Amino acid sequence: MQIGFIGLGNMGAPMAANLAKAGHQVTGFDTAGVSVDGVTQAQSATEAVSGADAVITMLPNGDILRAVANQIIPTMQQGAVLIDCSTVDVDSARAVAEQAIAAHLLSVDAPVSGGIGGASAGTLTFMAGGTSDAFAKAAPLFDIMGQKAVHCGEAGAGQAAKICNNMILGVTMIATCEAFALADKLGLDRQKMFDVVSTSSGYSWTMNAYCPAPGVGPTSPADNGYQPGFAAELMLKDLRLSQQAAKSADADTPMGQAATALYQQFVETEGGLGQDFSAMLPRFEKRSRE
Repeated sequence: MQIGFIGLGNMGAPMAANLAKAGHQVTGFDTAGVSVDGVTQAQSATEAVSGADAVITMLPNGDILRAVANQIIPTMQQGAVLIDCSTVDVDSARAVAEQAIAAHLLSVDAPVSGGIGGASAGTLTFMAGGTSDAFAKAAPLFDIMGQKAVHCGEAGAGQAAKICNNMILGVTMIATCEAFALADKLGLDRQKMFDVVSTSSGYSWTMNAYCPAPGVGPTSPADNGYQPGFAAELMLKDLRLSQQAAKSADADTPMGQAATALYQQFVETEGGLGQDFSAMLPRFEKRSRE
């Protein structure tokens, strides 16, 4: 395929590189002027998508996605597929899909899970929303960039799946960190706690696969000074999206709301910016009950 790729940041660059390595003709554009091995560098977004069979976007937020869509959709060839891999609000995803369909394009919202490591290794998981035809055209590209793609439903369903998943992740990480901090103050050895909880009803991904306690469980960012695998500010972004969606859908999400407030406090006033989202543990270690 001839592929246009808009947004060559920490995630987009390795994704585009993997598509080029697989033999596709990839033309990329980023406002920062990033160059990627095997990817032809365009001077504008419209140049990158000219004649493309598929266009992939990986952008910071819904406002930027809408602005880019306004630029590129009128210049894309009919029948091409627009695959947005950004994590944005559901309303923006659906608006861009409607705009693409009106221009006789296929459209898929397909946010990802797996982080920078997954983007580099080609092991991302894609959560896709759109028609069956659109998903079928995008699927071979998902196979190159990732290890799994789930068709979640119509337009916006991919974003819905991503923010629901990450709301669970944020809430669960806070609970895991709280429990370790409580165990410390009760005199319970962290390794003993892990040995019990990781094989009991407290089992969770944040405990078993991404333990926030250094030296306990598999290697995680906690063992590297909390250098981010998934930055706290990105978790805050996703939690805010979850609450925006909850408000729009009139859904009661008190735990998601509380997690959003805690991560906002951590990132904006407690030095959490630039740390992994599991650095909530040293944050709780320092605090007493108020």
